[in-house]
Order: sequence, then C-alpha cells, then structure tokens
Amino acid sequence: MSVPVVRATVRAVTKRKLLPTKAALTLTPAAVNKIRFLLQEKPEYIGLKVGVRTRGCNGLSYTLDYTKEKDKSDEEVIQEGVRVFIEKKAQLTLLGTEMDFVESKLSSEFVFNNPNIKGTCGCGESFNI
Repeated sequence: MSVPVVRATVRAVTKRKLLPTKAALTLTPAAVNKIRFLLQEKPEYIGLKVGVRTRGCNGLSYTLDYTKEKDKSDEEVIQEGVRVFIEKKAQLTLLGTEMDFVESKLSSEFVFNNPNIKGTCGCGESFNI
C-alpha cells in the first residue's frame, strides 16, 4: 500500500481575469510590409511558415516557406493582417524572437533577433540553443 506524498485539490474558478499572452514571434513593421508584399504576388498562399532544420556548422538553421494551409500543430501569429505559422519543431526555439526584414546595398533578408540563442556560426546562418 502506497502513501501519497503530496495532496492536490482542484477548484473551478469563475470570473477569472484572463491575462493577455505574448506572441511566440513578433514582427517588425519592415517584416510585416515585406511579407504582405510577398503574399500579394502569390495569392494562392495564406502566409509564411517558419521552421528549423539541422544544418550548418552550429546546429540549426531557420527555414521560410509559403504555406497554403495551417497544420494542426502549427502556432499561428497574426500581426497587422499578416499570418506567420511556426512549425512545432521550431516553437520552443522561437519564443520571444523578433523577426525583422533588413535591406542593404548588397543584400536583403529576414533577420531573427532571438534571445534564446547561445551561439552562432561566423556567417550567421546557423545557431545553437
């Protein structure tokens, strides 16, 4: 016969004030504008899907693809009418991340400002957590 170590009680809560949750991923105005522009050129897609893939010299790399539908396990971020879906595998690596779009004379790219990253490779394409 086992003796319980800890006891738990369940209570139904009524009139509970719900606190707003922070989105898993936030988009800068530049990223919103670029995604909106990209999706205008491809009306058959509903948004972009962000994922992670094992590659590079430091472990993980982000992937960006167009998507026609939301998978059941995807996290959806809607900001200013733009929809971005996060694959299940990438959800924990992106918590608290800001997605930006940066243009210079030599390149234009999405940049992920991620506070969870512990290290990156020299070229900035791969990271580890």
